[in-house]
Order: sequence, then C-alpha cells, then structure tokens
Amino acid sequence: MSNETMIPQTEPSGPEELSAPPEKKISRARRWLQKVLHDARTPVRLLFMLGPWVAYLCVEYLNENNPFTALNATQLLFSAFWYYLIFWVCRMLTGRLKTAAGVGAVFCFLLGVANHYVLKFRGRIIFPVDLMTLGTAANVATGYDFRPDKTVWLAAAILAVYLLLLALIPKQIKGRQKLRRVTAFGSLAASAVFLYAFFCTPLLPSVGIWAQQWKTQQNGFMLNFMTALRYSFVSAPDGYSAEEAQKIAGGTFAGTVSGTVSAAPPENLLVIMNESFADMQASFPNLELTEDPLPFLHSLTKNTVKGTMISPVTGGGTANVEFEYLTGDSLAFLPSSTVAYQLYCYDGMPSMVSQMSSLGYRSVAFHPYLSSGWNRTSVYRWMGFDRQMYQEDVRDPQYIRNYISDASDYQQLYRLTDETNGPLFVFNVTMQNHSGYSQGWNNLERAVELDGASKGSSAVAAQYFSLIRESDNAIRELIEHYKASDERTMIVFFGDHQPPLGNDFYEKLYGKKLDDRTAAEVFQQYETPFFIWANYDLPEQQDVTISANLLGTLTMDLAGIQPTGYEKLHQKLLDTLPVNSTVGFGKADGTLLGDTEESSLSQKEERLYNSYRIMAYNHLFDDGNHPKGYFGPAPTPEE
Repeated sequence: MSNETMIPQTEPSGPEELSAPPEKKISRARRWLQKVLHDARTPVRLLFMLGPWVAYLCVEYLNENNPFTALNATQLLFSAFWYYLIFWVCRMLTGRLKTAAGVGAVFCFLLGVANHYVLKFRGRIIFPVDLMTLGTAANVATGYDFRPDKTVWLAAAILAVYLLLLALIPKQIKGRQKLRRVTAFGSLAASAVFLYAFFCTPLLPSVGIWAQQWKTQQNGFMLNFMTALRYSFVSAPDGYSAEEAQKIAGGTFAGTVSGTVSAAPPENLLVIMNESFADMQASFPNLELTEDPLPFLHSLTKNTVKGTMISPVTGGGTANVEFEYLTGDSLAFLPSSTVAYQLYCYDGMPSMVSQMSSLGYRSVAFHPYLSSGWNRTSVYRWMGFDRQMYQEDVRDPQYIRNYISDASDYQQLYRLTDETNGPLFVFNVTMQNHSGYSQGWNNLERAVELDGASKGSSAVAAQYFSLIRESDNAIRELIEHYKASDERTMIVFFGDHQPPLGNDFYEKLYGKKLDDRTAAEVFQQYETPFFIWANYDLPEQQDVTISANLLGTLTMDLAGIQPTGYEKLHQKLLDTLPVNSTVGFGKADGTLLGDTEESSLSQKEERLYNSYRIMAYNHLFDDGNHPKGYFGPAPTPEE
C-alpha cells in the first residue's frame, strides 16, 4: 500500500459564507437610551427635571429647615408636585425648557427669600392672608435689616450653580418649542386632576396633612402655603346672601338685650385667658388628688358670676379661643384644624376691641411670651388694639419653669391700671401653664400629686396640678389687689383649654377608649372654668355653662355696655343654645347634643342657629356687605 497523504475534500466556498455575520437584535430600551444620549436636547431636559429639586433645596434652606430630614415622604411628594407644577407653568408660558428652568428657579428663590425675612422678622412663614397686606409691608420695609445672612448666601450659591449649568448648555433653536399634543393635553389633564383633588376633596386630611400654624415650617414652605390656601376657602352657608344678612340684622333677632346691671361700666375691664387652666376634678369627679389645687377659685362667690366654659379646642389651639371670645364668631363654622388668626381675620375687623375703643377705653393686648405666635401682631393691629406687650415688655420678670409666672404677669396688670389715665381694656393671655410638663421644677413646689389608683402614674400630670396651684395663688393675689382699688374694676377670667396630658391619661379617667365616649363625655374634655368678678356690686350666679363664642357677650352685658346688633343675636343664643361649639350643642335645659346631632334641634333652635351661621359668615367673609353698625364700630384699616 503506497503512502499517500490524504487531503480532506471540502466544498467550494459559497456566497453565504462570504457575507457578514447577522447583527444582534437591540432592545427597545437600549435603542431609546442611545437616542436620548445622542439627542442634543437631553442636557436641558435633565436640568429642567432637576430644577424643582434645586428650588426645593433653596426654599427649604431659606425656610430654616433641613431639606433632607424635615419632611416625611408624603409631605415631600406633595411638595414636589407643586414645584414641578411651577416649572411646568413656566415651560408653558415661555415655550422653552432652558428659559423655563431659569425662570422657575429664580422665582422660587425669590419667594424663598421673601419667606425667609418674614420668618426672621415675624417668627412664622408667609400665609395667604399676607398677600392682602403687601402695601402695609412695603410701607414699613425700610425699618428692617435685609442684609443677607449665611442662609441666604447658601441658597444663592445653590441657585448660582444651577444657573451656571444651564448657561453651559449650547444654544437651542430659536423660537418656541412646540409640545406634542399628547404631552400638552396629558400634562394639563394631570394638573387639573391634582388641583381638583388638592383643593376640592378630603385628600389632604385623609393623608394627615393640615396647615401648620404654630411650627409653621413643618410642612415645608410651598406645601404649607398651598394647604393654608386650600383651607382659606369657606363656602357660604345655605341660604346666604347679603340681602338675607340685612334681613336678619333688622328682623326677629335684633331685639334689645336686657341689662343685668347699672349703666355705669367699669373703669378697668381686665380679660385674662389663662393658658391650659382647667378644673380637672370638676370635669372628672373620679380624679383623685392629694389636695384641691384650686381652693381660692372654689371659694370665690361674692360679686362673682362663675361656671364652666366650653372651649372649641382641647390640648392646644389657644388662638382659636381668643378668636371666639373677641369676635363672637364660632370655630364650628370653619374647616377643622384651621386657625382663624392665620387664615380668616382681616384689617379693620370689628370686634370687642373696636367696641371698647369706641367707648373711650385704651386697649392693650398682653402676652408674656414671643410676639411671633399665631400671627397675633397682625391680628391685634387689625382689631385696633392701641398697644401690644410681649415678654420683652415685662418688668422684672419672674419665671416658673421656663415661662413667666402668672403672678409676674399680673404685676404688669397692676402697673397698667396704675399708670393709665382713663378707662382701660386689657386682653391678657398668660403663659405659665403651657405644656410640656417635663421641663423641670424651677421655682415650682411639688404641691399637688395624683392619689388613689393613679398615684405616681404620671409625672407630667403631677407637674401640671402643681402649676395650677400656683395659678390659684396668683388669682388670690389678683383679686385681693383689686379689692383694695378705688377704681371700678371687672375681671373676666377663663382657661383656654384643658392640658395635653396624653390620651392614656384621659382614657384612664373615662375608663374607656376615647373613640367610645358618648357626646356628654366628649364635652368633659372641653370644659374649663370661668369667672367674672367685680370690686363693686355684681349679681352673683353659680354653675353657668356657656361656650367661648358667647362669653364676650356675657361680659358686655355684666359690664353694662350697650350691645351691638351681633351681641343681641348672641343673647338670644344664650337664652336658647348657651353652648354651640365645635363639640356640639348645650340647650338651656342642660340637654347636650353632639356635633353631628344638629338635626335634633327644634325648629326654633335651628332657625336661630342658622341665623347665627349666616351673620358669622357675613362678619368674617363678606365685610363689604356688613349691615351698617351691626357688628359695632370697625377699626380704621391701615393704609
């Protein structure tokens, strides 16, 4: 066999083997990404989408918030909606993303700066009501120091970096950049749905968002402003019209109030709203304490009208009690969890203040704490107070815990009455008993403790009851001081609300969950004591029950001051529904109805209450159509 090399036989190369291998299939996502990365418009689009977050950072730093930790996820989501909406509106108006991004960022920055200085000078953020006083703000602006601080410089630096990035983007094609119809109509529809849900549905309370009124930065600036705006709209009650208000003012409920005292009013009318002052054992008889924290109050009977006031709030919300007392309006007619001082009061608003001023009284508002709380400085000015006093005006202040004591507070009243020539009206909001009740025992004796089954169960409650004993001692000194005065003096005293001692504490008092309470039991948590005392003859009365919105009318009646038309309507309510509040109704016979039981009122009671609702709306929201003189003289609005 011959040796031969075997050469494998192969087929000649065909045309298929000479062609390029098939391309790999590219996914749609990858194709889209490649398109985006090679699109010259991508940088400006990315910066436009980043813009609302840059605006958020600037505004919240200027709002003295940490933008990374101050808001929870829900608040952050709603805030983002508003910032994106602002940028989108700028896009629709300018027709160009780059221009819109710059305009939106600068607009939000300037808004943040304005809010920063309001927060700096007034201690709270901008509210919708401030938009009605821009002229006044401009008039007094020269009196403030607007030099930028480090927060303004930080926000300005963030804005500058963002604008620089926008400037580095190559110029785009001139002219408006049209949106596709799907994008335009889709964005408009989404915006409309969001705005409707935000302003016209219970969306906000369902997710736990309310307008923050005390620590006003809590929602973040943009969300809190818009939330306050949402609650600024109050619908007119059924049957309301300016003509109907005129009819009520001149009709059935315009009768004359019968005075209970002589026509000589006091020379000094001192109204004291005592912070968190409550007679807890009167409201909860099963509460056991080592001793009575209010022995002097309970002994006070001579020349005294006293009883229980039903507050519109419990545990907090002081400004709403002030509002009800000074105006005679009811919080029950306003959206839940709103504060009238922040949202609804206005310049030139008729109130007890303007009524007293028209009679020649010098009017003073006094609160021995920060002036920034609850928009008081503006509201007191709008109501016509001649003077406002705060903690910096207190001479030789004495403190209990971290607050000026009631006794020190009343020392200022003594000075005011001594130094004022002529009649004096003072509205005094104390501070001593303010929560929380774990601040230490500075200048506070452990005088009253929990006893019985609750003994030692709550250090917070123990501090509160010792504070109330100090308040009672201060009341004794107050009455003794004016007993010795030659000037006719009337003192109106009431607690604003019960203290926030915790749901667990109250549930032990009730012996049940708070959600399981009857209407009558709910009223217990809204009770505070009140008394009206004079150093001259006053018809004595005990066990009066009244809501805060009617207490001002009782004050005017006992002081012998001619009532306004509105107070005459209140007097009719005093005779029929002496309690009408956020909690419900209390009839003249003592029957209590919950806030959802209005349908149980008699036809006469319902008619009277509806008349009150209409006139309260007219007073608060339709000041251009007030029946002439019905609410008393109005203070002169600021120019």
